[in-house]
Amino acid sequence: MAMSESFWWYITLEAKAGDDEMLVSLAELCGSIGAEIQDLPRSVRSRLFFRSGRDLAHWLGEVNAVLESWPGVSVVDMGRIDNRPWHTEWKEAFPPLPVGKGLVVLAPWHSGSEPAGRLPLYIHPKSAFGTGYHESTQLALEFLERHLQREMAVADIGTGSGILAIAAAKLGASHVEARDLDPAVIVEVKENRALNGLTERELDVAEGDLLKGLEGPFDLLTANILFDPLVLMLPDLSRVLRPGGRALFAGLSLRDREPFREALALHGLIEIEDRTKGEWWGVVAEIPA
Repeated sequence: MAMSESFWWYITLEAKAGDDEMLVSLAELCGSIGAEIQDLPRSVRSRLFFRSGRDLAHWLGEVNAVLESWPGVSVVDMGRIDNRPWHTEWKEAFPPLPVGKGLVVLAPWHSGSEPAGRLPLYIHPKSAFGTGYHESTQLALEFLERHLQREMAVADIGTGSGILAIAAAKLGASHVEARDLDPAVIVEVKENRALNGLTERELDVAEGDLLKGLEGPFDLLTANILFDPLVLMLPDLSRVLRPGGRALFAGLSLRDREPFREALALHGLIEIEDRTKGEWWGVVAEIPA
């Protein structure tokens, strides 16, 4: 949490006993910058903390949008909390994170302690989704490692922190176009781009609603967002991806798997690979050549 903030908003969620890991995953999807878990006799609660730069109504909207896909989780409390000593201790929650065969996600305060043999991705854990600690982000990074070839043109939709766009650029993409609907996110992506020594020419980021206004053709597209916006993109994919181009989809829960496969088939996309991690599912699909 930012040291300059005098308070943070909090929203408390409740789920059935044993759903601790799910609540932790939901925290990052909502844009939370910290969470406390409390186990109760018949349920579990998670108090999610949010930056005070946005009003509480904004964060409640973010939470409710995510909860639409997670029946059984409810909001039970919300409010504000004053600055506490753990505003510096929270950094301990972001140790270096190896992902896949050759990547490592690092907060900027770990610069200089990079593990040998892994490509560092420096991400400042702020309010945008995509610190790398969420399982759906890890799935997307693993897909990128396997499917990105050097000099590919890449689009990243719903970029969040920019972690996937940054990974694509550092793995050898010729150019990356990153888009997000939230204008506040764009500032964070530019900060993370600078942390990784990338230029605007290598990674361009702009405000945008899914594929609207995006010009292709791209060889690869990444999207680690929720089920509904992913499905909304499918009819327009053939416009922005070249024949034989691939889309790497993550952000899907296990319950989304079969409905999303049906949507892929409906739009003529060919499933190439799928993987699961915890409660999350990801899939790679190809535009027919």
